[in-house]
Amino acid sequence: MNRRGRRSTTCGLRLSCWAGTLGIAGLIGAGSLSYAQSAIPSASPARLAESDGEVSTTLDVLSFNIEGLGWPARRNRAASLRRIAATLADLRERGSAPDVVLLQEVFSSTAVRAVTDAGYPYRAWGPSRTQRRRLPVSDRRPEPARWLKGEAGLHVVGSGLAILSRHPIVAVESEPFGTKRCAGYDCLSNKGVQFAQVILPGVPQPIALFNTHLNSQGSSGVPAARSGAAHALQVDDVARFTRIVADAGTPAILGGDFNMRNSRPRMERFDEDITSFTMVRRFCVTNPSACDVKMSWDGDEPWMDTQDLQLFRNGALVTITPIKVEAMFDGSVASPKLSDHDGFRVTYRLTWRRGVPRPARSGAASHLSPPVSP
Repeated sequence: MNRRGRRSTTCGLRLSCWAGTLGIAGLIGAGSLSYAQSAIPSASPARLAESDGEVSTTLDVLSFNIEGLGWPARRNRAASLRRIAATLADLRERGSAPDVVLLQEVFSSTAVRAVTDAGYPYRAWGPSRTQRRRLPVSDRRPEPARWLKGEAGLHVVGSGLAILSRHPIVAVESEPFGTKRCAGYDCLSNKGVQFAQVILPGVPQPIALFNTHLNSQGSSGVPAARSGAAHALQVDDVARFTRIVADAGTPAILGGDFNMRNSRPRMERFDEDITSFTMVRRFCVTNPSACDVKMSWDGDEPWMDTQDLQLFRNGALVTITPIKVEAMFDGSVASPKLSDHDGFRVTYRLTWRRGVPRPARSGAASHLSPPVSP
């Protein structure tokens, strides 16, 4: 569902509604990394600024659910997906594209091609259709399974997650939620959480990027208590995953489609589990002089009016501060509406002390156990 509350079309009771989306997207490898076909360019120099012994640069991150479902779950999406790709490619050509794009619902082969055609040199993919979870399972969705609502124990598409970057991606990991920690039609995709580590020239620490898509509410086709219980299990997975693959001293950004719009219970559980990150919208409300808000927000709690969020945390050497937020693909004159979600774009300032030595490059912590049953 988009931030204005329009309900996404669901397919009813037939698994075949999702089967049409299975193609390239269902076959992409788990936590995999790919590059543009041409030779990989070296990272573009970061623009560094110095003042009073501090050095800073910016990192521009877009989170966007592109509504990349295939027929018959969605019809006539190809043209919009191609326009998304063309828009990002044009912005890249003009030097004004986001540095990083966190994507959700990259399900269809057309959506995957659009992601590739956007032209980012570094791409990472989330859990594939067949990837099994590795985190230990403590609790599960209540039994019995609602087979006619999609809880049949099989996925017909992958997670739909992808991360694009103009800066080198040096490590990737991903983790699906599994067939017992989802509810309703959401179980037809292998939803999960994705990690990519990027390095920026001159910045003394790599940046951890996390991307996720959590269980929907009404669109899941099951009662709120059931979908809410699955959502809580998935939030627990996100919290554990972020702790495991990136230690507390790593600067990090978490974004995605969190499916918490107007749900106080979901937001409260999220706040209880995701304690090391600060929500961008909350920061900007409480620090208006530090954050340039270039989008319309309704009410005193704009984080309750949307599914699409970004969060951040500081590192041991690098401080992260949101300095600008804006919408993309929101139907404005310069940014056509091309999905049932708006894109949420945040510019962060990265700051560190001059002379701080850069630590040796480290990849993702390999602390996940071998695959276990869902």
